Amino acid sequence: MEENSALAKSNASVPDVWRGIDSIIALEHIQRIAKVYCSASHVPREYQGQAGFGNAIIACSRALRLGVDASDLMQNSYFIQGRLVLSTPFMIGIINSCGRFSPLRFVLTGEGDSMACYAIAKDLSDGEPLKGPTITMAMAKAEGWLTKGGSKWRTMPEQMIRFRAASFWSRLYASDILLGMHTQEEAIDIEEVTVSAVSDLNAKVAEQPKPEPVEDDELF
Repeated sequence: MEENSALAKSNASVPDVWRGIDSIIALEHIQRIAKVYCSASHVPREYQGQAGFGNAIIACSRALRLGVDASDLMQNSYFIQGRLVLSTPFMIGIINSCGRFSPLRFVLTGEGDSMACYAIAKDLSDGEPLKGPTITMAMAKAEGWLTKGGSKWRTMPEQMIRFRAASFWSRLYASDILLGMHTQEEAIDIEEVTVSAVSDLNAKVAEQPKPEPVEDDELF
């Protein structure tokens, strides 16, 4: 639909100083774009109609700052405790498409309670490998992630440990891109919450095959 690309087209004409809700001009601009999405039937119901107008403004503002299409953000985000958070695959997609790093790779070792994982990518400006913190199942147990309501740590540990490795990596090397936004899994693990899905496209993510352990220099 035409409104799908409305924000992307309009974004090109918005000066950098207008980005985000930090001026009357910026607010008026984002309101006009938000109204387009509120009238669309393909966006999640939390953004539809007058009731969803405020949510759409927040999503459009965040989309401008993240450099993504607002429709994509709406379909890949959630409201948790009043906070807009991203799905982890969408966050990984933002990092991988930003042009500053090689695609994130995950080094998974061990299994069961001894499983550990870290994310690694290459800084494309100087070729330096950027290794993230190692996430372990022992850490997941100590932090209580395995027992949080709605958590998939007990049923999908290999997927979850990758997701958490990606989140930790992004906090170190791409904090200026994500602007402090959390992922759904992080928000659930921080405290007991009720998740309000903003996307109907968020079906269960199939477990990825467990890779063989590799050395850092084999990843690029």
